[in-house]
Amino acid sequence: MIGALTGRRGFMNGQSSRILLAVLAFLIVGAACTNDPYPGADNDRKILYSSFSEAPKSLDPAVAYNVSAHRITGNVYDTLIEFHYLKRPYVLIPGLATSVPKAERLADGRTAYTFKLRKGLLFQNDPSFALNGANKRTREVVAGDVAFELMRLADPRIASPIVNKFASVAGFVAFGKRLSTLRKADPAFAKLPAHRQYARAGGPRGIQTPDKYTLRLVLERPDPQIIYWFALPFTTPVPWEAVQFYDGREGRPHFRDHPVGTGPYRLAIYKKQYRMVLERNANWYGRRHPEWKAPGATYPSQGEKGDRERGLLDSAYVGRPLAFIERIEFRRDKESIPRFNKFLQGYYDGAGVIKESFSQMIQNDALSPDMVRRGVRLEKSVEASIFYVAFNLLDPVVGAAEAGPAAKSRARKLRQAMSLAIDVPEYLRVFSNGRGVPANSPIPPSIFGHEKSYRNPYRKLDLPRARRLLAEAGYARGIDPRTSQPLKLGFDTGNTSAQARLRYQFFVNAWRRIGLDVEVRATTYNQFLQKQKDGAYQMTFSGWIADFPDPENFFFLFETSNSRKVSGGPNYANFSNPRYDALYQRMRILPNGPERLKVTREMISILEHERPWIELYHDESYTLAHAWVKNLKAFGLFSFAVKYRDIEPRRRAAARAAWNQPVMWPLWVLLVLAVGFVVPGMITFFRERN
Repeated sequence: MIGALTGRRGFMNGQSSRILLAVLAFLIVGAACTNDPYPGADNDRKILYSSFSEAPKSLDPAVAYNVSAHRITGNVYDTLIEFHYLKRPYVLIPGLATSVPKAERLADGRTAYTFKLRKGLLFQNDPSFALNGANKRTREVVAGDVAFELMRLADPRIASPIVNKFASVAGFVAFGKRLSTLRKADPAFAKLPAHRQYARAGGPRGIQTPDKYTLRLVLERPDPQIIYWFALPFTTPVPWEAVQFYDGREGRPHFRDHPVGTGPYRLAIYKKQYRMVLERNANWYGRRHPEWKAPGATYPSQGEKGDRERGLLDSAYVGRPLAFIERIEFRRDKESIPRFNKFLQGYYDGAGVIKESFSQMIQNDALSPDMVRRGVRLEKSVEASIFYVAFNLLDPVVGAAEAGPAAKSRARKLRQAMSLAIDVPEYLRVFSNGRGVPANSPIPPSIFGHEKSYRNPYRKLDLPRARRLLAEAGYARGIDPRTSQPLKLGFDTGNTSAQARLRYQFFVNAWRRIGLDVEVRATTYNQFLQKQKDGAYQMTFSGWIADFPDPENFFFLFETSNSRKVSGGPNYANFSNPRYDALYQRMRILPNGPERLKVTREMISILEHERPWIELYHDESYTLAHAWVKNLKAFGLFSFAVKYRDIEPRRRAAARAAWNQPVMWPLWVLLVLAVGFVVPGMITFFRERN
């Protein structure tokens, strides 16, 4: 009995000791732990940490057409020309090409552009180049690689979203049709690798490679805006080897998930639902040939007014070879609040301003004092965009396109009155925390044709004038004389969400103040598209984000051939005006200068008077960045500008350590409780033993 008790006491003593040791070990480990999601070995490395909410559908440069994809393709695939990082309005500079080509007028009336590639350009290292030889890991970039990508744009099998943008290239459309015909007629042809199919079909006659480093583009008609597409990844050099090799067979990924490019970075890790990692491309011409001082591989020495004061022309960077950041990490974070909290902890280097925290972050249109103390910077940029309400001018009430002059005049005054009833600053305050610039025309800031001093007389809140115009339109106090009731109109939308309904109700309430009865007609998106196709709507809300920084990319939204009813184009107003169309055709081929500005002003005056739209606002992005991010400038277009940025990793590591101190008091409470449990038992044991 005594032996049994002694054994039990010994067991209790051993158990108590082990518990105490375990608690102490837990405290030691807990004190050393942090919530840092990254390896400590990376603390001193120049790594940019960012996030994404939705995985890209495709990284094929011929297809990828959204921001999530372009964050990858814009850094992996280099372009023949590109936009100057700092200058506004936007200016083109050479990239892979030695210069920005000028339009050349040919003897037969056609137009040509000639690109000269730099010699010695290489693709990134990749196993696909073994198709050229067992030990091949890369090869030189030649003009044929650009021609190959342009033919991919024309290929119906690729289904590029910008195929129509190259319709002016001689033989481009015919080449796509020829491919389809040959594939249907000959199954063996259809199974050949793409580059061999293109060779047998005979490429478009307007895509020429007179020598290894020269690409010549011949256009059937003048198309000055086509040059901008060569500053976007759609027209990047693509190796046929990669397209052939990455076919999804024998364990290989598809080409859409394995980009092989010439850019400053290469895709090193692609777990598209979780993590994407870009690493510096050792073969990039900027790293291999810094002595070239190529514009697209050297930090700029010029910018716009205020850049020097903001530290964007620091002598420590001007003239230095790019890129400064060695790796870019994208982690998936679907929810905006956890994503923003990680930014505040220093685990993401940049972030947007989420609605839930806007009032805490932004005060009096500037960063809050707390954020300033943390070293956070706010970068604001007006995007090349326009959001608007479109009237369907084929509708007999708001458009009266098929009626006589008197009916058209009444419909025009109705549109003018409705335009004067919308208070855009209030709309932005309610729904966008004030973010956005009220629009006076379709042309946003930083685009040629935008004049800061211009004020559209129909784009300000003026209810008395709106009521007078309604009366002149035959709807005094908003009453329809046919029914003796408020004029009933429909606002059609394919967005049925509660948030969208609140936005549209804002417009309904505004028009109600001048006596109109407007009903929101929300349907499924497919039903809405069918309504647009049939022209069975009166008003709708829409927006446009520019592909490139030129007024043509906004003015084409009113051109007759782009009518939604006629061609399914983006002219949702179905606006058709012979004088406007003539001016548009003239404007699009003119270079920027006084003559083009004169034409632009007349086009804007037509839109001002006719009111096919109620121009609402140009979207404004608010980007937050920590103090350790250098050379950050908001771009306002698709941005591929990571190569210009830099990181101060030690400064970041110090801030993370300061902002993420482990909370130790629960551990100390646990220790006290543990000691309170174990020590009395040990004291009792020793007393009994003695």
